[in-house]
Amino acid sequence: MATIAALDAERVETLRGAFSGTVLTPDDESYDDVRRVHNGLIDRHPALIARCLGTADIADAIRFAGDNGLEITVRGGGHNVAGRAVADGAVMIDLSLMKGMYVDQDARTVRAQGGVLWGELNRETAVHGLAVTGGVISTTGIAGLTLGGGLGWLMPKYGLAIDNLLSVDIVTADGEAITASTGENPDLFWAVRGGGGNFGVATSFEYQLHPVRTVVGGLVAHPFPAARDLLRFVREFAQELPDELMIAAGLVHAPDGSGVKLAAVVVCHCGAEEQANEDLKPLLEFGEPAMVDVGPMPYPVLNTILDAAFPKEALNYWKSSFLRDLEDDLIDLMTASFEVAPSPMSSVLLEHFHGAVSRIGETATAWPHRTPGFNLVITGEWVDPAATDENVAWVRSLYSELEPYVSGRRYVNYLDADEGDDAVQSAFGPNYERLVKIKATYDPENVFRHNQNIPPAG
Repeated sequence: MATIAALDAERVETLRGAFSGTVLTPDDESYDDVRRVHNGLIDRHPALIARCLGTADIADAIRFAGDNGLEITVRGGGHNVAGRAVADGAVMIDLSLMKGMYVDQDARTVRAQGGVLWGELNRETAVHGLAVTGGVISTTGIAGLTLGGGLGWLMPKYGLAIDNLLSVDIVTADGEAITASTGENPDLFWAVRGGGGNFGVATSFEYQLHPVRTVVGGLVAHPFPAARDLLRFVREFAQELPDELMIAAGLVHAPDGSGVKLAAVVVCHCGAEEQANEDLKPLLEFGEPAMVDVGPMPYPVLNTILDAAFPKEALNYWKSSFLRDLEDDLIDLMTASFEVAPSPMSSVLLEHFHGAVSRIGETATAWPHRTPGFNLVITGEWVDPAATDENVAWVRSLYSELEPYVSGRRYVNYLDADEGDDAVQSAFGPNYERLVKIKATYDPENVFRHNQNIPPAG
């Protein structure tokens, strides 16, 4: 593989001359800022950063990488915990300047380019009283989240982001611009709905929108000694949730940096306020909460309430898996381990699946995880690099303790950098072999390998 030093200056200048966007090398002043992604644990140095403004820029960047023996990474929002958007000595195709959006109010659709963040998309669609399922953190990019499945606050009512996807524009490994939809390249359309960035660079996404303006949402927090009782209550409460109500429960630290441990439930109800109050009543009346901050708010505001807990450049290491059940012993292990969590920023979260997301067949899209239940996410997060070893060890230790209780199913977007082929296959489950064949059709040389990779068949 070529190195940074081996890049031919004349070839770089030729690329710059044709480029609508910006081409950066390590000598450029803004290079260090642009190469950094959300996870501060990632510190990698690409040979060249192609800050694209459109499809032609992307195609040129792909060809440049191939002509110069360089690998390719793709950055949308740069939020992926494994830092797949950047690699040493590679060409980073950076979509973060591609912010175009268009809402068709009559058709209730939106088309958005690959550099758009969920907070930006939510703001644009909210003007029309419309929304689509997006990330639970507003600073997440639409591209990576959608290609990996797309969990979000609206999924019990409207399904995942991929379940609302109408088409995707893609530049393939040979620089060809194509569209994937039910009518064009339907095999590719099936694959990109959950198969990640394995098949090309997604330049824009078209989503079906839904009438969502005000939701009832917020946070209920209990003192940590009540954690076991709260999580057992959540297990029962979740059995009868309506489609309009999404919940995420877990063990967290107070947001003031004090290190105070809490047990909490975050809620989003996208139905009528009167019905929301009725559906949330058992949760709001349970126990003696330390804080209740739940009420009507615009959906884009609800989508920001976890943002402060995941600041850019904090160091992150995660482990995640779907659970077989939220058993008492698992709750006890989670709670005991969280008592000794080394960082006041870390958390153990349980995202609940039910409703529309679970009424789609596991092979209807590449994303197979349609069983109702909980997804466990252990988010190790800290700021001092000297504390890296102890925080990574804590996450790994807790995950190891909980392995007897997991289902073996994994969410591809939560896989960290040290996960192997077994984890990738668990993320795609019964759809893996079909994805391998489609990969061989659209990327037979595995040009797009800096992802949760699906090697091509052959």
